[in-house]
Amino acid sequence: MMVDKKGLITLSLSTGLVLSSLVPGFAQSQTRKAPADSVRTRMLQEVNVTGMREGLTQSLPDIQGTYLLGGKRSEVIRLTEVDANIAEKNARQVFARIPGLFVYDMDGTGNQMNVATRGLDPHRSWEYNIRQNGILTNSDMYGYPASHYSAPMESIERVEMVRGTASLQYGAQFGGMLNYVTKSGDTTRRFGFETINSVGSYGLRSTYNAIGGRVGKLTYYGYYYRRHSDGYRDNATSNAQAQFVSLQYQATNRLKISAELGRSEYTFRIPGPLTEEMFAQNPRQATRSRNYFNPDIYVPSLKLDWQITDRTRLMGLASAVLGARNSVMFDALANVPDTLIKATGLPRNRQVDIDKFHSYTSELRLLHSYHLGNVSATGVVGVQMMNNDLNRRQLGKGTTGSDFDLSITGPFTRDLHFYTSNLAVFAESQFHLTQKLTVSPGIRVESGLTKLRGTISYYDPLNLPNDIDHRFALLGVNAQYRVNPELKFYGGWSQAYRPVIFKDIIPTSVYEQVDKNLKDATGFNAEVGMDGYWNALHVNLTAFYLPYKNRLGSLILNNADGQSTVFRTNVGDSRTKGVETLIEAQFIRTNQFALTGFTSTAYVDARYTNARVSTGTDNKTINGNQVESAPRWTSRNGLTARYRTFSLTAQFSYVSKTYSDALNTPVALPNGSKGPVPAYGIWDLNATWRIGRHFTLRGSVNNLLNTSYFTKRPTFYPGPGIWPSDGRSGVLTLGIKL
Repeated sequence: MMVDKKGLITLSLSTGLVLSSLVPGFAQSQTRKAPADSVRTRMLQEVNVTGMREGLTQSLPDIQGTYLLGGKRSEVIRLTEVDANIAEKNARQVFARIPGLFVYDMDGTGNQMNVATRGLDPHRSWEYNIRQNGILTNSDMYGYPASHYSAPMESIERVEMVRGTASLQYGAQFGGMLNYVTKSGDTTRRFGFETINSVGSYGLRSTYNAIGGRVGKLTYYGYYYRRHSDGYRDNATSNAQAQFVSLQYQATNRLKISAELGRSEYTFRIPGPLTEEMFAQNPRQATRSRNYFNPDIYVPSLKLDWQITDRTRLMGLASAVLGARNSVMFDALANVPDTLIKATGLPRNRQVDIDKFHSYTSELRLLHSYHLGNVSATGVVGVQMMNNDLNRRQLGKGTTGSDFDLSITGPFTRDLHFYTSNLAVFAESQFHLTQKLTVSPGIRVESGLTKLRGTISYYDPLNLPNDIDHRFALLGVNAQYRVNPELKFYGGWSQAYRPVIFKDIIPTSVYEQVDKNLKDATGFNAEVGMDGYWNALHVNLTAFYLPYKNRLGSLILNNADGQSTVFRTNVGDSRTKGVETLIEAQFIRTNQFALTGFTSTAYVDARYTNARVSTGTDNKTINGNQVESAPRWTSRNGLTARYRTFSLTAQFSYVSKTYSDALNTPVALPNGSKGPVPAYGIWDLNATWRIGRHFTLRGSVNNLLNTSYFTKRPTFYPGPGIWPSDGRSGVLTLGIKL
């Protein structure tokens, strides 16, 4: 019996099968009657038994590899089983069944994922420990934790998400872990080939081509990818490429060695922010034509997986994130036009910023099953070492041209290094106190140092050096009570922290000072929930609480001369509480037709406590204010009709109002930089047709009703103001697998 990737369950009795090998009694009788040197055989016709998958969201197992996940909320999204626009990485469709997931939906070209849960900041998903096949891809966990590495969604087999209560094992991020698992070579064949090609609105063209297979003990897989889009907005052209190669050598039945190298690169022409008036007039218009963003990232890795004994497993890995984040921009408010200088008749010089990443991670994990008296247990211990150097060069005087050009005249105004060395030791054990009850306590000890060095032309060199210690002993405990195979209750509490990052400590002008006693943000995730399956119904319900202390911001201070100074420091705390609910149901099911539906809904109350921030001329208490980009309600609801190998999904997404700043500015400023982000609702249609074993046809109509909306007013990159999301668009994708 085999479950193929088309969602069909196939039972094949191939021609050439010898009946005597299936039915011993029959074989014995034939042996008595037939001559000794001949065996009577009967050739059977192939029999196919087809049916449809349940299609319900699954959790990760209690133990996966060397990770202990029992008692923690997790989700697995298998991209081959969902109707979604994968060509443009449409996050609200791909992650539709993850309740409470908030998306910065401002990059319709599909370059980047910007997601978060539980009231955290979605900017390039930097509140998560982002991984590909378990390999860290955050550009610099201590300097710039965004994941600029962006693999094509066509290459991903499944996405695994674990909430922050598992942070003791994989890293102390508040959000949790987001692991993108790539496709792999078919171990039953020496060579296989797959191509996925898409065309769509606004000049979208993409091609993904992969090969894979197994030769002896070596399994290989690799792809080459390119995408072009003219963009929904004017001046929003994007060109992307990615490459990947994976080699897995099965040295013995118990020892496997893997080597991978991934690369992603894109150049995005940034159309610029809009004012309130501009957005109302035409959300597709642009305020910039000479701005560009270009990350070029390599992720090499080497992994050893050794099943030492039936009870002991060792995993070791070494990886790096290498590359650059480049931008060339005319950076100004939306109501400041990029016009010619009257005195010279020439365009203004643009600003060039370049980040160079040199991030190295080594990790060793040992999992062992053992007994304490009558209690069986599985424990994992490990050590993780990070050594990072982020070289940030900013405010370079760029060219007056209009193409992507990183040339500068003279030195960079800021030329800084952010050096970090960090050692983490962790241990966790899963105790099976009874057949139904499992308890998992753990600890993670972090010890590290970040050093800021370099030059800023407008800043006193004596005030610049800054050292930040990272020293924490983080505790956690999770528990799970499995009533039966279909129903479990789970809960946990785990401490976390977020390091002070580069942008928090760089003074933007001579009028700013940076606190030399900055503290990393600390807090914890606490959750309790239930996950149950009843025939055609699946319910996963979680209540959570997340306090977030020592948030970074700015205050106004007066010196001895009465002059005001902007002081960058810890400004206060926040707390987030809420409920996350996923309900999936099958309404109709026959051998050839099924009608299913889901609702993925979360209520999140994220508010500031004991906090105050600068208003520009004074400081104001913001206790009780809503945390930025944290909607109270997020709800995605879908209905899927499946007939044989064809499926059609209609999805409605609703996100309630948010605010762009901690002051919760109630009325938008004319330049669009601050104010509320209105609630919005979006309809999407997606269809998939699997034609035989080799062809797959996908179609998407995104934002069916052509709703004008936006999800963010950035305070920094890519510029303060309104960044419109895409209107109605269509995508058609053809996949061929040989």
